[in-house]
Order: sequence, then C-alpha cells, then structure tokens
Amino acid sequence: MLARDEVTTLGVDGSDGFEIALRERRTADRRIHELIVNGHFAMDSHDSSSEVALADMVPAGAEQVLIGGLGLGFTAERVLQQHSHSHVAVVELSSALIRWAHEGLTPTLGFVANSQRSTLRHGDIIDVLHHQPSGQLWDAILLDVDNGPDFLIHDSNAAVYGGDALGAAHRSLRPGGVLAVWSEGASKGLHRAMHLLDGSAEVIPASVRRGERICDYVIHCVQRPSRQP
Repeated sequence: MLARDEVTTLGVDGSDGFEIALRERRTADRRIHELIVNGHFAMDSHDSSSEVALADMVPAGAEQVLIGGLGLGFTAERVLQQHSHSHVAVVELSSALIRWAHEGLTPTLGFVANSQRSTLRHGDIIDVLHHQPSGQLWDAILLDVDNGPDFLIHDSNAAVYGGDALGAAHRSLRPGGVLAVWSEGASKGLHRAMHLLDGSAEVIPASVRRGERICDYVIHCVQRPSRQP
C-alpha cells in the first residue's frame, strides 16, 4: 500500500519543448492530481472551484464554447455538464496532456476526452484566435493557459493577455457571448485591455483556501453586446 502523502508520477513528457508532469498525491482520505510544468506547480485537484467558476461564465443556451488550456479538465467538464446542447472545443499546448486525457489517467480528463460533445486539439490558442475560419463564432471563449499575465510559467503566453489576442477573441463572439480569463490575481493591465473591448468588463473574485492561505484568484470577463431589438 502507498504511504500517506506518497506521490506517484502518472506521466511525464518533454516532447513539446517543455516538460509537463502529471502526478497523483494520495492522502489518508483522497487522491489529489497535480500538473507540474517546467518544474513549477501549475494546478491541482485539491479545490477546483475557480476552474468551475470560469465555466460558469458561459451564458445559458450556449452551443459553441472554446476553451484555451485543458488543465485537469474541470472547466471543460463543468461546461459539458451544465450545457447539454453545447459543443466544447479545447485547445491545449501539450500533446502529452491530450494523450493522457484519452488514456483516462484521471477521471475528469477521461470524461472530457470521451464526451461526444468535446474536441481536444493540440495547438496554441493564440494561433487559433488569429486564424479562425470565416464565420466561426463562439458563445463563450474561456482562457486558462497560464497563471495570468503577472505570474507566467511560459513567457510566450504573455501574448494571450495582450490587446491583439483579446480583440481577436472578442470579435469571434456571437452577440451576447462572453470572453472570460482565469488569473492567479487581479491584473490592472488585463482589466484595462478588456475594458477597452467593452465597458462591461468585470473582475470577479474566485478565491480558494489552501490550508491557512487564501489564494485570491479572479476571473476577468467581458460580454459582447447583444443585438438591439
């Protein structure tokens, strides 16, 4: 039997130019899955409430949802569960993470990969935002590709939080559609960039308790105006 708090590596891969590891930490009463990127903690399954809160930004009746960043699958899972007619397209930079999802290395990843209403695509969300097929519109675009503009794991992800990428995302929304961005903390620069897209931009708290510490995670979001009657 595994000892308490023993960590098992479920997968490790460096084929995409960076190292990603999926680990399982077993405590006395639960299993916690962790993602480690280039030796840095990215996320775990200890408390997925902020990832769920990101999914809850999707408007009612949504049919097409684009998610940048698979993570441990909690955002995509929530959208699939809460919106029974939606199709969820997930763009993920790590081909290994997509493979592990199809292998079902965690229940949540397996659920997302096996859903007939989800598509997992290996690629960079920046490329997808800038090269959308003509006429492609989304009811929601949810971005959770890094820890936020002020806490980057991949420096190249800074472009995700810039005006060009956010503008491309906003233009790809249907009227009434929502662009939502998860961040480890509130960012004045990100809020300013989203406010320039539309004055409805908000910063929504999504705090999580980790032991004695409160992590002040937030979701930056903006809605594209609906058509006037």
